[in-house]
Amino acid sequence: MSMEPESLQAVFDGAFAAMGQVRETFTPRLTPREVGTLTSIATGIAKVSGLPGVGYDELVMFPGDVPGIAFNVDVDEVGVVLLGEYWQLHAGDEVRRTGRVMDVAVGDGLLGRVIDPLGRPLDGKGQVAESERLPIERPAPPIMDRAPVTAPLQTGLKVIDALIPIGRGQRELILGDRQTGKTAIAIDTILNQHGKDVLCVYCAIGQRASAVAKTVATLREKGAMDYTVLVVTEGNDPPGLAYIAPYAATSIAEHFMNQGRDVLVVYDDLTHHARAYRELSLLLRRPPGREAFPGDIFYIHARLLERATHLRKGLGGGSLTALPIIETEAQNISAYIPTNLISITDGQIYLSPSLFELGVLPAVDVGKSVSRVGGKAQRAAYRAVAGDLKLAYAQFEELETFARFGARVDDDTRKTIEHGRRIRACLKQAEFSPVSMPEQIAVLLALTAGLFDDVPVDQMTNAEQAVRKAATEIPAEVNGRLDAADNLSDKDRTAIVEIAHLALMPFQPKPQSKPGPTVESGPQAEARAEAKAEAEAKPETRTPSNLKAPAKEKP
Repeated sequence: MSMEPESLQAVFDGAFAAMGQVRETFTPRLTPREVGTLTSIATGIAKVSGLPGVGYDELVMFPGDVPGIAFNVDVDEVGVVLLGEYWQLHAGDEVRRTGRVMDVAVGDGLLGRVIDPLGRPLDGKGQVAESERLPIERPAPPIMDRAPVTAPLQTGLKVIDALIPIGRGQRELILGDRQTGKTAIAIDTILNQHGKDVLCVYCAIGQRASAVAKTVATLREKGAMDYTVLVVTEGNDPPGLAYIAPYAATSIAEHFMNQGRDVLVVYDDLTHHARAYRELSLLLRRPPGREAFPGDIFYIHARLLERATHLRKGLGGGSLTALPIIETEAQNISAYIPTNLISITDGQIYLSPSLFELGVLPAVDVGKSVSRVGGKAQRAAYRAVAGDLKLAYAQFEELETFARFGARVDDDTRKTIEHGRRIRACLKQAEFSPVSMPEQIAVLLALTAGLFDDVPVDQMTNAEQAVRKAATEIPAEVNGRLDAADNLSDKDRTAIVEIAHLALMPFQPKPQSKPGPTVESGPQAEARAEAKAEAEAKPETRTPSNLKAPAKEKP
């Protein structure tokens, strides 16, 4: 098929005419872009000249898409915290502003994923599905938007749920020396949220890669990754990533809280966070204070933990519960960072190395641990036993010290010590094995009723397992009242104690029958009886003469 030359010329003329109209209407635009120059670089920080309009905490980009945060905004230069690998950066490189602050991806697509504070996936499952992005630094909810803590957050650990209860929206500090089980308590709490409509965010700050891999494997094995997000920075990452990690994790959790959901966020641990901030501050020539920490170290943790709260119903009624972890040195809880966190939070759980060495796990020191908020949200069944249990345990710990020295104790003291030993045995719990609320209440009621006092200490583990197994026989209506009632009725208490009593029957020591007097018969028995009667009838009379010692015979 051929086209006439006149038609082809007309097509070209029309196309050129349209192009000429577009060219005439096009107006070139000049977009100003503010750039600076990298002047020097050190471990995790960079100094930049130029960028006169940059703001504090603004995100800047280096060559190779390496992000950084403007940390020091001085007249002549800008101190930048680097958030990526900086080995390829050199002095003289161009630095450009982005006009926005650091933000992180949020949304339901993060559940079950392992990411870094920048939102990049670390689990090899492809790109993260995000619904929106939120700044990592956000103001805490004002007082008028908050509601009292009214619902408990069950950890599945008997010693915490009974004696140091945690409420949804509370900030409870976990502190202790290294290798005392701090992370285990946090992981147990996450595992216990299965089926309780609580989402979890676990933030690992400066952890070893092997420890993080072990945690991820445990959560996957127990089926907890379906409702958990992991934000991870390893020990070899730049200190800037460790600094922003808890803020990014909190923004992820706040997205769920604003939807009216309950969220638990674990910071493991803020000791590494404080050290990373100290390193950055010293490199940027900020003046050091106590223990070489900068003066605003209290503020960076306060503004982080102040974001944990329980929102009022008009805003959805969501909650954000924070469990920060702190590592102490040589049991020194009066050091700078521990005292800061103790004053910021609503209570602390202290783990004792001495109890850990004795095999009392979890090694919670009840005397040094406290919960200032959770008691008001505790279930009535726990409140019915918690006061007596804590008092009895405190008395036992004081009396046990004297008993170790072999001091003689009276019967009441001995009973108190024996009862305390059984309390300690019942509060022991294996790792990654949370206990449900009905089982806990059955065990605790049996303890306060003294049903374990006759059980030998070496059989306490089996006896407790028997009571927990028998707790499944508690009627459904009683279980419903345990979760909702304001007070534990005497009828329900009696029913639970009776079930526990029947379960402990096989562990009660059997009474030993005393051997009765033997009855003798025959002539030998008669002769022995006559001799005894004569001896009683004629008692020996001793006179002064026969009281003298017999004279020795001469050889």
